[in-house]
Amino acid sequence: MSEETTSSEDDITAIETPVYLTYNFTAGEATTRFLHQVRKGKVMGQRCPGCGNVYAPARGSCAACGLPTSEEVELGNKATVQSFTIVWIPIPNNPIQPPYIVANLVPDGANISFIHLMSECDNDSVHIGQRVEAVWKPEEEWDYAMDNIRYFRPLDEPDVPIEMIGKVPLSGWEGKA
Repeated sequence: MSEETTSSEDDITAIETPVYLTYNFTAGEATTRFLHQVRKGKVMGQRCPGCGNVYAPARGSCAACGLPTSEEVELGNKATVQSFTIVWIPIPNNPIQPPYIVANLVPDGANISFIHLMSECDNDSVHIGQRVEAVWKPEEEWDYAMDNIRYFRPLDEPDVPIEMIGKVPLSGWEGKA
């Protein structure tokens, strides 16, 4: 190589390469049942017959035991923040402008979290163990999608201790272990 091509002036350190993907998603039996219930305004989970874990959205099998899950469990609109991040970078074509919160939320009565947005809150006040509730779109806008729930907002309830997250019964949290 010549000296001309090895100088740092000629080094390319990054390029922008937009990627556009078109794909079809096949929901499968468990997800199809879950989405049909979300279309009706219900969040459903499935319980593992071996360990008793409740998964929402339903996955059709237990990640811990490998057993098929078929017992349906209706969950409520309340959840606990398991983890979260404040998003500061805008996403192209996304109507939500930063900063905003994306959180892993464990629904009451379930053991496993799902990801959703939080709103109606001061981003600096969001914390692990915080209690939240679902804010649904108007029923006439419901479709077969998790975004029927617009976001989750904080509740004026006692925090759930970290060791109790994923163990809150469907009846909710009263601030007692």
